[in-house]
Amino acid sequence: MSSADTPLPAVAPEVLAEAVENLTARLRKKLDAVTASCAAAAVREPDGSVGIRFGEDAVVTLRPGPEGTLTRAEQAVCSCLLAPRCLHRAAALGAAPLADTPLADTPLTDTPPAEALPVGAPPVPGEPARPRGPGTPPGPETPAPPERALTGAQTAAATALWEAAAEALAAGVTAGGAVVQAELLRAAHTARLAALPRAEAAALRVVRGLRAARERQAAQRLGDLTEAFRELLYTTALLASGSTDPALTGTSRRAYAPGGSLRVYGLCREPVLSATGYGGVVTHLLAPDGARYSVADVRPGGLARARGAGSASVALGGAALDHAGLARGGLRIAGATVSPEGRLGAGRGVKATPLPGTSWSDAPAAALFARPAAEAVADGLASQDGAEPALLGCDVAVVGAAGEHLLVREARPDGPLLRLRAAHPHPELPHADNLRRLAGHPGLRIRVLGRPDLDRAATLRPLAVGPVPGADHTLRLPEEWLGRADLGYDRLQGQHLPPAGPTSDTTPDTAPAAAPAPAGPDPLADSPLWRVRRLLETGVAGGRRAVAESARDADHRSGYGPLRRAGFTAAADCAAALAAEADRRPRDAFGRLGDPSAEGYARAWLAAAAHLSAAERSLVAASWASPPLT
Repeated sequence: MSSADTPLPAVAPEVLAEAVENLTARLRKKLDAVTASCAAAAVREPDGSVGIRFGEDAVVTLRPGPEGTLTRAEQAVCSCLLAPRCLHRAAALGAAPLADTPLADTPLTDTPPAEALPVGAPPVPGEPARPRGPGTPPGPETPAPPERALTGAQTAAATALWEAAAEALAAGVTAGGAVVQAELLRAAHTARLAALPRAEAAALRVVRGLRAARERQAAQRLGDLTEAFRELLYTTALLASGSTDPALTGTSRRAYAPGGSLRVYGLCREPVLSATGYGGVVTHLLAPDGARYSVADVRPGGLARARGAGSASVALGGAALDHAGLARGGLRIAGATVSPEGRLGAGRGVKATPLPGTSWSDAPAAALFARPAAEAVADGLASQDGAEPALLGCDVAVVGAAGEHLLVREARPDGPLLRLRAAHPHPELPHADNLRRLAGHPGLRIRVLGRPDLDRAATLRPLAVGPVPGADHTLRLPEEWLGRADLGYDRLQGQHLPPAGPTSDTTPDTAPAAAPAPAGPDPLADSPLWRVRRLLETGVAGGRRAVAESARDADHRSGYGPLRRAGFTAAADCAAALAAEADRRPRDAFGRLGDPSAEGYARAWLAAAAHLSAAERSLVAASWASPPLT
């Protein structure tokens, strides 16, 4: 049973770290085995506390505060004689889910943890501010903050977190139990106290990933945990070296700045749904000067709230408008407050008046579709540096279905073949059903607004579609939809398609299946770089020992040949260096084997991961610029 399925309250990371640190070495060896049985034994009492019995003489009682979280050590007590330095108490806290770290100040509106927000959504409590894509200024021009030298406390905290991350990487999922996680949490808390929220957030993502992988949760992907390790090691390595880049330190506050008077027009709505129970909507907006903004309404409530929030009232300046109306309308805002990511605040001095909406064919939205998609993606890859990709628009012609994707061809001379992938795979949201219906109409011309998936070759996650101006074989949407359909909320029906499509009374589930289309080669999946990724993921799953064992395999060493023959000589060198470092065992002056340094292994792993990321991004950029396949 995973922690998400238990009645255990969430625990603050520092409380758990302290409980594990207080254990003796003998008790730490037993911690993982005892923790595994805690969730099933947890019983919620009528007073809101949670009790866990260990044998005849020990009962752990967890009493969360009003917010439902264990934030102080005295909220977890055990009846045994060794308490509070006992195995029972540490195991009970280790079985509880980790709480999210709060903001240093009160946010204007609630937002979920990092994994709850869609790509490009508003900022997250405890997370660094992420820059937006090219051509999207945050409204009022503000000078960049001056670079400040790191304090001694910050450098020490970053170094400690780097060392803890290196040890966790060397252990891998198989040995990354409660003790390893507690060391990461303790170092993450120190980073938080030293005002390094980006490093802290990266460490918490790694711990959550280790937990999910050890619990074999279905939603956990080894690739996600690998990326989380890369982000943590990259951030802490640069901070420990004294880097003064403000993007590395991050910010724990949402720095809303006065935005003056604004006019914004709706582009589309995007549902938000997370595995942690949050749901809501983000409505994307565009100003006449091309600046991009958003209004979010994300709160606990899960799927029901994600579906209902699409038509909920907009909490902004008293505007009598819901999100459905705002996505196809506009606002004139006086006294606006804007975050660096373009999120509009709902302060007391904000006043908003509804405006008529504009079509995608008119300014300012028309500019989104006038630029080749390859140029927008190339700019996004060049300036990303941790930022989420900006929305882009393009006109395409439907080719057909290819597995879970919808293949389309950009309607430009020598335009590439693109894959449209559902922005959210949940079956209760209409993303996938709408794409399946479009796949049944090869040759259909559609206008697409979405977010490029920069981890896959020529892949776009569409948020909304509309008819192509002047095209005959295109969508026929109701006039009140103002020329676009939000794929996460609106359901395309037969009457919205040309006469050759399914009849109006045919539902997406009963529509005839489209003939599969040839997907063509995938320059990313077909490249031998998968060998490097497999080596990195082997290290994350099995730790240093697994990489060392694979290095002794002749078949594995011969895998560097395809990399070199394909021109990826640097990738082959990085993989070989990682394998050699993993298998290195130092000897002392008497020839005795000693313990290898986890830091040297972590540096070799990070070098291979950083090079792989850069190489894959180059292939992704090339896939958007390639001519159509014949």
